Amino acid sequence: MKKTPLYEKHIQLNGKIIDFGGWALPVEYTGIIPEHEAVRTKAGLFDVSHMGEILVTGEDAETFLQRVLTNDISVLKDNQIAYTTMCRPDGGIIDDFLVYKYSNVEYLLVVNAANTEKDFNWLEENILEDVKVEDISAKYALLALQGPLAQNILQKTTPADLNEIEFYRFKDIKIGDIETMVSRTGYTGEDGFELYFAAEKAEEMWELLLSAGKDEGLIPAGLGARDTLRFEASLPLYGNELNENITPLEAGLGFCVKLNKDNFIGKEALAKQKEEGLKRKIIGFEMIDRGIPRSNYEIFAEGEKIGYVTTGSYSPTLKKNLGLALIDSDYTKIGTEIEVLVRKKSLKAKVIKKPFYSKKYKK
Repeated sequence: MKKTPLYEKHIQLNGKIIDFGGWALPVEYTGIIPEHEAVRTKAGLFDVSHMGEILVTGEDAETFLQRVLTNDISVLKDNQIAYTTMCRPDGGIIDDFLVYKYSNVEYLLVVNAANTEKDFNWLEENILEDVKVEDISAKYALLALQGPLAQNILQKTTPADLNEIEFYRFKDIKIGDIETMVSRTGYTGEDGFELYFAAEKAEEMWELLLSAGKDEGLIPAGLGARDTLRFEASLPLYGNELNENITPLEAGLGFCVKLNKDNFIGKEALAKQKEEGLKRKIIGFEMIDRGIPRSNYEIFAEGEKIGYVTTGSYSPTLKKNLGLALIDSDYTKIGTEIEVLVRKKSLKAKVIKKPFYSKKYKK
């Protein structure tokens, strides 16, 4: 398994290491629920250095990205970020990721770790003459500082005014003595920051942040809490809510599919799907009967299979058993009763509004 520069720190903190897409990463330290609650009420620090970073440069960089991405990159200002999907010609999602714009000729794509090679190859296959793509993942460490006290904590480490970094914006500043790209982004539904910096500075940054947040209740948090936090905020996870057999429209990501821009890969298929109407959609549901839904559990209605659970869990914040599912559009109306097959038992559930948890982003 691959290791991040902070692997030894995770071992020292008694992190429970698991194989996550070929990476040795901590699923928890003190426990998923206390780590989850710390992020909702105070702050948590995540090592997400496994994420991939692909640099796109060149005179035709913007034109190239407009061609391969579903969102409209041309409207971005320098130091602004966009969330997007990248699709196959049939509309299936190759990956979802963030695009950081430095300038019209330089962009950074922060992609899902397990998809880095696939994404890079796809970009190379569709490259334009005056564009260069580089996988620079090994150069970066990436930490996510998330929670309502994240700004208070980070502000202790820098003279830069963090209020100047707005939601989905980024800035190059110094954290301690470390040159860092700080973005106001995250994957938890809370305010917070993601910090990109030289991999060899990872241990120094980790210790600096934990020290700065000690009196504020900051604790390390693992992949388990990261998943329950993103799930409550109904943020999609590639491999669950998203894959090459699901389109961004089915996944509820129509906001990042700009069908009014010039041709992009997958546009024709997505435009047709929108015109004809979606046959299936990602919905949220709450269990009525006692039981916890899990990924790939089958869902039924009126005796027929109508879909499957993409993610299911007990919600530490809402104290309910909830799920996300891809189901036939005929059954997606709020309040519709469905049945989830849990360990060969058919349990009642109902379709509810998502996100389950109201996001607390600073905008």
